[in-house]
This record gives sequence, C-alpha cells and structure tokens, in this order.
Amino acid sequence: MAEIYAVINQKGGVAKSTTAQILGNAIRHKGHSVLFIDLDPQGNLTYGMGIDTPDAGIYEVLTKRKRALDTITTTEQGDVLASTPSLTMIEHELQNELGKEYRLKEALDTLSARYDYIIIDTPPSLSTLSINALTSANKVIIPTQTDIYSIQGLAQLSQTIETVRKYTNDALEVAGILITRYDKRTILTQQLTEMLENTASMINSKVFDARIREAIAVKEAQAMRDDLLTYAPKANVTADYLAFIDELGIK
Repeated sequence: MAEIYAVINQKGGVAKSTTAQILGNAIRHKGHSVLFIDLDPQGNLTYGMGIDTPDAGIYEVLTKRKRALDTITTTEQGDVLASTPSLTMIEHELQNELGKEYRLKEALDTLSARYDYIIIDTPPSLSTLSINALTSANKVIIPTQTDIYSIQGLAQLSQTIETVRKYTNDALEVAGILITRYDKRTILTQQLTEMLENTASMINSKVFDARIREAIAVKEAQAMRDDLLTYAPKANVTADYLAFIDELGIK
C-alpha cells in the first residue's frame, strides 16, 4: 500500500506546490512509483508537470463521474490526477453530500496498491478539498515561511488537523514543518524559527533541520516545466530539498 503525503498550508505563497512536485520527483529518482494529485484549483502542480488541458481530472473523480484509474495522466515526471477549472465548483457540488470528506480516500483505496507513494498538493484554504487530503493521508508536510502571518495560520491548521484526527483519520501524523524561502541573515528569521519550533511541539511534530533557500533555479525549472533535480542537480536549493528528503527517511 502506498505511503500518502499531503502537502498543506492554507496560506498561499509558501512553496507548497513546488515542494509537492520536488518531493514526488525526488522519490521517483530513488526508483519508487509515484502518483501526484493536484487538489488546488489553481493547478500549479498540474502545469508544472507539463499538463496543459487534461480531458478530465480529480474533479471528475471526486464527483464520481469517472474512476480514478481512468483519469490518470502520465507525464515524464510521473502519473498525475490533474486539476481542472471545474474543481472550483467542488464546494458547491458536494456541500449536501454525506461522507464528502471521504471521496478522495475512497478513490485512493482503488489505487494505493499500484504506487509506492502518493503526493497530494492542496489549495491555500481549509476547504472540503483540504479535509479530503487530510482524511486520505498517512502523513502531513507543512511548508511555511518565517513570517508572522504564516505562524498565525499554523494555529488554525493545527486545529483542523486535530479535528480530522478525531473524526475522519485518527492515524494522521504530522511529519514536520518545512521552512521555505529561508534567509538566515536576518535576526527576525532566527526569532520566528524559534516560534515555529514551539508551534511544532504543540502538534507533536518538529521543524525539519533542512531549510529551503530562495533560488532562481526553482523558478527556471518551473518556467521550463521541468524536474528541478534534472534541471539543476548541483544547485544549492536542490541540495536543500534532498536533505529534507533524507530527513523524511525515504530510501
């Protein structure tokens, strides 16, 4: 059965989709099979994987219009259940549906044996889509920046995680908080990192030792719709992400 990671933060601009893509690709480079799932209506992960206009995607799966197996798009970077513009309608469509929190889990139960890992990118909100991701996942990775608004947002996210543990997924584990766009030169960054470590302890987790630096190589790889590890294997930011993968314990 696949290990399922949800990459989540309700705050935008924290390199969530970037982290999901690089995480999946790093795992793939280690020889494992990976399925990417893009639950963000903005579709950044889908675009970054080289998919322009998929005929169908995760929206059709969640609304039971199509089977998950029939909706996978295969790319050079791996298999994807893509985001489509229709995903913006999912809240309205599922609002009165019983068991709507389990739609993704039910779909993944039919796929889990086919993959070693499943990586879920989530929207920048605590919505039905995010709850579906948390209900389906074994582990959560929380990318965040060292700014006060990110830290404030973590308190709300931790409450949501605890609610999911109570009602829909008691085995959910927070693998850790990943600091992105890191600049160690500022005193404020050091102070806020300490605050993040305190927040992590409150949710029985940790802040990863790896720090992901801001880097043009990431933006270049995204512009080329390429895998960072292939595009810039010797870049400092690539080394940062590989250190993070090692901390996760993925062999």
